[in-house]
Amino acid sequence: MNSFTQAIGFGIVTASVIAVSAVAGTLQFGVTRYINFALGDYMTLGAYSAYVLSVVWGINFWISLLVACAIGAVVSLLIARIVLAPFVRKRVSSFVMLIVTLGVSLILSDVILAIASGNPKQYATAIQDEAAFQLGPFLVTPAQIVVVAIACAAMVAIHMLLAHTSVGKSMRAISDNPDLARTSGISVSRMTDIVWMVSGALAAGGGVLLALNTGVFTPTFGEGYLFVIFSAVVVGGAGQPYGAMLGALVTGMATELGALVLTSAYKSDIAFVILILALAVRPRGLLPSRASMS
Repeated sequence: MNSFTQAIGFGIVTASVIAVSAVAGTLQFGVTRYINFALGDYMTLGAYSAYVLSVVWGINFWISLLVACAIGAVVSLLIARIVLAPFVRKRVSSFVMLIVTLGVSLILSDVILAIASGNPKQYATAIQDEAAFQLGPFLVTPAQIVVVAIACAAMVAIHMLLAHTSVGKSMRAISDNPDLARTSGISVSRMTDIVWMVSGALAAGGGVLLALNTGVFTPTFGEGYLFVIFSAVVVGGAGQPYGAMLGALVTGMATELGALVLTSAYKSDIAFVILILALAVRPRGLLPSRASMS
């Protein structure tokens, strides 16, 4: 197996991890219209929640994953209501909201660091100990197969939510025109709460998948992945869930193939370059029809 083929395989796995968190970010942006810099910390929260539940308390890992997503949803909603909502009601600028979410990020990061310490952690799942095997042209591990499968299931679930439920259609309506949605009888505040919960659950789940894929994690690993996520969101088109999925594929492939030329240490830098190029060349993204969920 040549290194190019293997890089393609790694790119698929990386894109799967990116897609979950990128869709979380773009769903939230599509409704609120501001960037949440605490997204990476929601990922870290999810990873550590699953660790405490599965390793410290001995709960089944898959149940721990679901509970971690629920914790991410609740924390995301509480922060949105208690910290962010007062600024939204005052109609502050997007720049101010950016600073506020940055502050939330710093607080969450420090709290996690104080509780968990900076020592690297690792899940104790059986699939992480199983050897890699040949799957077509790729050499993959069981953990990577699980990561891709869960990510694909999450993307299908998001598609079903947006395309085939009244909640999803209301989200799309608010993303297109919140004032028109409000006059049409849609509860914007209720739908915004749901979006915060869905995005928090996805981000927490994305953190668990990232930790499962990398093997070890620290309290800062979510923050370090933030620009990779933003790259996927911008490349696909901010506010576009399907664009985020496409952007995740582009970013994931680019970072892994770029590592062939450079080294794996530059993956985040490659994602940052992609982000800058996307903003300079096509700031509205690959799917720019509307900055919405449609």
